[in-house]
Amino acid sequence: MKPRLQTSLGQQLVLTPQLRQALHLLQLSSLELESEITLAVESNPLLDWAETDSDPTESAPEGMPEQVPAPDATSADESADREHGNDDDGWEPPDSWNTSSSGSGSGSSDEDGADPMDRLVRTESLHDHLSWQLHLTRLSPQDQRIGAALIDAIDDDGYLREPLDAIAEMLRPELNVGAAEVAAVLRQVQRFDPLGIGARDLRECLTLQLEALSDDTPGKSMALRIVAGPLERLPKIGADGLAAEMDAPADEVAAGLHLVRSLDPRPGAQHGGMGADTYITPDCVIWRHQGLWRVALAGSHTRLTIHRGYEGMIQHASSSDASYLRGRLQEARWLLKHLEARGDTLLKVVRCLIRQQSGFLEFGEQALRPLTLREVAAEVGLHESTVSRAIARKYAVTPRGTLPLRSFFASGIGTEGGGEASSTAIQSMIKRLIEAENPRKPLSDAKLADTLKASGVPVARRTVAKYREAMNIPASHERVRMA
Repeated sequence: MKPRLQTSLGQQLVLTPQLRQALHLLQLSSLELESEITLAVESNPLLDWAETDSDPTESAPEGMPEQVPAPDATSADESADREHGNDDDGWEPPDSWNTSSSGSGSGSSDEDGADPMDRLVRTESLHDHLSWQLHLTRLSPQDQRIGAALIDAIDDDGYLREPLDAIAEMLRPELNVGAAEVAAVLRQVQRFDPLGIGARDLRECLTLQLEALSDDTPGKSMALRIVAGPLERLPKIGADGLAAEMDAPADEVAAGLHLVRSLDPRPGAQHGGMGADTYITPDCVIWRHQGLWRVALAGSHTRLTIHRGYEGMIQHASSSDASYLRGRLQEARWLLKHLEARGDTLLKVVRCLIRQQSGFLEFGEQALRPLTLREVAAEVGLHESTVSRAIARKYAVTPRGTLPLRSFFASGIGTEGGGEASSTAIQSMIKRLIEAENPRKPLSDAKLADTLKASGVPVARRTVAKYREAMNIPASHERVRMA
């Protein structure tokens, strides 16, 4: 066959180094960003620290603090506050609040002038433990990136709550992977210590722990049958009913139940979530003043600037030195530009969260409305994956404490009035009902479901049980106590 040339047209997504750096900076936490910037200043002579003593709530390179109207920010409300003697109708950040006190700036907050971060002894978190195991696993660079995303999505109890499709979407455009590739890496992560990590539900968590046991473990086969079958009905039917339903000898069922009860339903809890000695560095500050919600960035990376001395040497240096300095100057300009873009994106997302969840900031969890990444992305004109990167491991100082930005999002359940109630708000309602119940006659899950339905929130009994377990509230028969 005679060789011949053919031409074809095609499209290919190429990530430039600039875009790759911008995406990388966007998904970093404040402490990680501070470390990244410090390394860049040490390695690039064209970067330098700018001397500034300005407060981040007063001046920020990404823009002035945004003012967002509160839900009831009317003249009538303001006059009512004045009648009660409230000159300020909300919390304000203290004057002494700055980047150094948040743990992200230079300078000292101790009396002896030492940085408290230097004396910080952190306990190994669950994510650190899993990341260490991932680093020791022989996986391709792509699978390593997928594994890191999976580990980041695992909650403190050790469960993977995020759908695999959402994780695959979050990895784009850096990695063009699907749910099948993510599932393959998930199977590797589920082999890590502690056993049962990365499970999607309780049944999968217990199954992973049982499968890791040797085949000669007493009661293993029966325990697998129990977990795969009537696990949810076990509290209702008991051991005898379970033996009759499975048509198995009572002693074998008892051995299987004993093995199931020895398993850990929360494998991640043994490593804890965040230790008491762990610092959280907030990325932004949210406060209310005179009926308006305000937000400002809290980062200290705004102190970066171009070293004018080295920049002036380019015109007088030799060709080789000038070429080197021009290259480092371009890198410095890219870094400053991407840091500014990171701040703009974060502010844009937080402003949207304030507009959508101002009731949550004012009244608490019961006022948290359903909100998804897609809704925020559509409002701010960004991709869902960009919004996900912008809120990942980011915290905000609010009148209700330092909260992760992910706490502003919640799934929704339709109400009888045609609206929606967030899962967080429903959990808050359930908690209030349980706190107000008669201790001698606690409310069952069915009674709680009926009460919520009467309030206009139709929730199934199983959903109530799921939310109650998520809040670590025992069942009604375990809450019986003498008044």
